[in-house]
Amino acid sequence: CGTGAFLNEMKTSGWQVSGIEPDNGARKRAEHLVGSKIGLPEELSELSSGQYDVITMWHVLEHVHELNWTIEQLKRLLKENGKLFIAVPNHHSFDARHYGSFWAAYDVPRHLYHFSPKSMELLAAAKGFTLKAFKPMWFDSFYVAMLSEQYKNGKNNLMKAFFIGAITTLQSLMNAKKSSSIIYVLKKA
Repeated sequence: CGTGAFLNEMKTSGWQVSGIEPDNGARKRAEHLVGSKIGLPEELSELSSGQYDVITMWHVLEHVHELNWTIEQLKRLLKENGKLFIAVPNHHSFDARHYGSFWAAYDVPRHLYHFSPKSMELLAAAKGFTLKAFKPMWFDSFYVAMLSEQYKNGKNNLMKAFFIGAITTLQSLMNAKKSSSIIYVLKKA
């Protein structure tokens, strides 16, 4: 849950929330902001089954060390017909192809996995989820292009980054599967 900004927004909107965060500093900031204990990833197995309507992972899945175990735990925690929202970078996007090995969203070694729409479809099906929707993360392409320009050229060319981000975003308008980052909406089957 990072520093808890999304949790706090959802709590303010009337949702009951809980969070998981491996980083000590971020976890403490989230606990302070949300006003409740934030768990550790290894504590997932201690939570009661079928208690969540929705679970969100905003740019998290690419970082988890135990991918299969984590997805299985999330499915177990969801109520019948519960939804799992997973946002991850799309290594098949225009900006990924344009920047190649300089694409910032590869973020090796912190990103342990790289996903495409097809690989996410296969993962969802293998773990007992129905993939209900693909949604673009509209502004990620601009941010990733800015970082990628820096990595590729040693300086930040904002005009070129904006141009590459705009191409990716325009493609996303026609097909969400072409976004730099995609939000996958999965339903527990």
